[in-house]
Amino acid sequence: ARSRPAPLPPPSPDKDTEDASETDLEQMYQDKLASLKRQLQQLQEGTLQEYQKRMKKLDQQNYIKEKKAAVKEFEDKKVELKENLIAELEEKKMIESEKLTMELTGDSMGVKPIMTRKLQRRPNDPVPIPDKRRKPAPAQLNYLLTDEQIMEDLRTLNTLKSPKRPASPSSPEHLPAKPGESPAQSFEARIEDGKLYYDKRWYHKSQAIYLESKDNQKLSCVISSVGANKVCFYMLLTKKMKNLFILF
Repeated sequence: ARSRPAPLPPPSPDKDTEDASETDLEQMYQDKLASLKRQLQQLQEGTLQEYQKRMKKLDQQNYIKEKKAAVKEFEDKKVELKENLIAELEEKKMIESEKLTMELTGDSMGVKPIMTRKLQRRPNDPVPIPDKRRKPAPAQLNYLLTDEQIMEDLRTLNTLKSPKRPASPSSPEHLPAKPGESPAQSFEARIEDGKLYYDKRWYHKSQAIYLESKDNQKLSCVISSVGANKVCFYMLLTKKMKNLFILF
């Protein structure tokens, strides 16, 4: 009898599974590679969602840092500006104080003479007639104060009594009260043309003088202003103003 060939064995199931696994892995690799390439393209174009989220978060952090730095710089500048303004104000006050002192002391302590020019009369001109003016009536003293206040003012005025020797222009006037002088002693005091006339002497603004207090203490001061009925003194030691009222 004729022998038949033996049939081929069926393919092994393990080999088919291995081939299918390799195909799936290849496909997964290709898909992953395509996805990465697509993400890379979006990243280069700036349209990748994850990239945009992280950039937005980074921008927010930078904004907060810059805001804090700006606030700190603003506060530092404000403090610096305040200190500069205070320093300028103090310097301005010092300059004004020095200017006031210079104005009160004055460059010259003496009264500058007024320059007058006399006109000569021509030969043919008539002789000028002297101007007969009425003599001013003597000032009348109005007692608007009490007796104690009047006596106090008289005592203050007596401190302006000047010595008989002439004072040098470089040194301030020394005006002590005479010892044993009575407050009720007669004297002449008036204010004319912004100057004080007392005991046959004239005293003007910015003139440095010495005042003697009740306890014979010498006070260095400057005549600040001469008003219609008062004289203001600037005390150099205490840097305070003192008013002396003279009522006529």
